[in-house]
Amino acid sequence: MVSRRGLALTLAFVSGVATAESAVVVTDSMDREIRLTQPAERIIALAPHLAENLYTAGGGDRLVGTMAHSDYPPEVRELPEVGGYGGISLEAIAALEPDLVLAWASAPGASDASLARMQSLGIPVYVNQPRTLDDIAQTVIDLGRLAGTPAAARDAAAAFRDGLSALRQRYANRAPVTVFYQVWNDPLQTIGSNHVIAEVLELCGARNLFADTRSLAPQISLEAVLERDPQVIVAGGAGSARPPWLDDWRRWPSLQAVRDNNLVHVPADLLQRSSVRILEGAGILCRRLDAVRDDAGETGQAR
Repeated sequence: MVSRRGLALTLAFVSGVATAESAVVVTDSMDREIRLTQPAERIIALAPHLAENLYTAGGGDRLVGTMAHSDYPPEVRELPEVGGYGGISLEAIAALEPDLVLAWASAPGASDASLARMQSLGIPVYVNQPRTLDDIAQTVIDLGRLAGTPAAARDAAAAFRDGLSALRQRYANRAPVTVFYQVWNDPLQTIGSNHVIAEVLELCGARNLFADTRSLAPQISLEAVLERDPQVIVAGGAGSARPPWLDDWRRWPSLQAVRDNNLVHVPADLLQRSSVRILEGAGILCRRLDAVRDDAGETGQAR
């Protein structure tokens, strides 16, 4: 017959084993170790791409709060917002009682003060900053582990990587096309060599006009663009609409991209958000650049 003390010790041991087996440990983009005793059940995403990637990872039903401009998938729009790019409301976050917050390193939610405050409230924070296309796949895997849906996340990440590999093989030997990617018009902003979109350009067989810039999203001068004379100008903007300022380049008819009518728009949500939908945006961009090669009679091997 087992004594009460023996039974208590047995139950404590079993409980401890269960807790150890359900514990989650993930390293975020800041090399911080995020430890959860069990997968998160109430998650707040402080960036649109993190909300998207959580759904991709199979954990969308755990999302309880988002940031302004989070709009995909459509059901995200129904969730409470806890802030925007101008700042976050720590009171709104605390009111939702999250057991995990997903923050973007480039947004207010990842500031030292915000992190310290959330940590003082006992809320774990996973900080994300994808630098490469494969980082996006790894983010999905991380979020799947944190949300308790690792198998779905691994499958989604594998499909994303396979899609990228197929595009890379298809366009690897295409003739190079020089591209100016315009993030915004005022201030005039582009992407440097370390940006995820720069890797998309490379994947499509294109050359980033400002590949010599290390900054992620540098501000540049109009004169610098005119001097470098890109073959193609690709506009991002905001959302899915073609930005009207893309046609402002027609003021300079001697510019090669204008002369050849190579002013291209790819919906910003498909390229400027570090979500798996960047694969869709990459496919659109690669096809548009291939059409430029066709028009120029340069579809052969890269020189």
